[in-house]
Amino acid sequence: MEIQQLEHVATAVRRDIVRMVNAVNSGHPGGSLGCTDFMVALYFEVMNLKTDDGGQVVFDMDARDEDVFFLSNGHISPLFYSVLARRGYFPISELSTFRKLDSRLQGHPTTAEHLPGVRIASGSLGQGLSVACGAALAKKLNGDPNHVYVLMGDGEQQEGQVWEGAMFAPHHKLGNLTAVIDLNGQQIDGPTSLVMNNRDLGAKYEAFGWHVEHMEGNNMAEVVTKLKESRQDPDVPTLILMHTEMGYGVDYMMGSHKWHGVAPNAEQLVTALNQLPLTAGMSDY
Repeated sequence: MEIQQLEHVATAVRRDIVRMVNAVNSGHPGGSLGCTDFMVALYFEVMNLKTDDGGQVVFDMDARDEDVFFLSNGHISPLFYSVLARRGYFPISELSTFRKLDSRLQGHPTTAEHLPGVRIASGSLGQGLSVACGAALAKKLNGDPNHVYVLMGDGEQQEGQVWEGAMFAPHHKLGNLTAVIDLNGQQIDGPTSLVMNNRDLGAKYEAFGWHVEHMEGNNMAEVVTKLKESRQDPDVPTLILMHTEMGYGVDYMMGSHKWHGVAPNAEQLVTALNQLPLTAGMSDY
């Protein structure tokens, strides 16, 4: 897709996010809005996905012979669900069931509901990198040339298990792995620098043997370019520090940890939707 087309999809996804969390007065809009450009670029342009003869995506848990993505910071599930639906994994209309009883779209993604596109339960922070390492090693052992991506939060870097994965990937030469950290500087209790300072994450990962890149996560063209470039070294895993603005696209949410897990009210929703106008060819769920 052209960059402008991807941006149009991203706007529709951002509308989905604020509408979903408003409808149930629950959810995590801040990080979801900030990571939207990344997730849209990944699913609509970068990843090699399995499709049928008609171009419809086909999902299976094994993920053989295709790229695979793991969401570690599972609280940004509104974004994940919206992108999966708009990419064709399940009907867009199902987004209206978000966080409701008996819905497949739970607050944090789970596998019990068998929702297409979801391969691991996530939301217990710190586990996604380990899973991605296992998947990348399996692909390498199986001779599968495809790639593994994982998204983590910067607050999540305070978890010890992350650093076990950080040691594992370079040791096993997992050049088919790209890990991305949403570096928005915010977590539920405040700025990461005050809650538990991560300091220089790039230097830490480099010391463990990763190739480290930076990218502006709210610049669609740069996101597409950086994600594609991260596939080039067969033996060295890539860590991308993705600089984003929490709540990107909605001015009153931007840059504040207060919107980590708070839903907009009816008036705030109208304001948000006015700032996120749909373009021709796009529609709400």
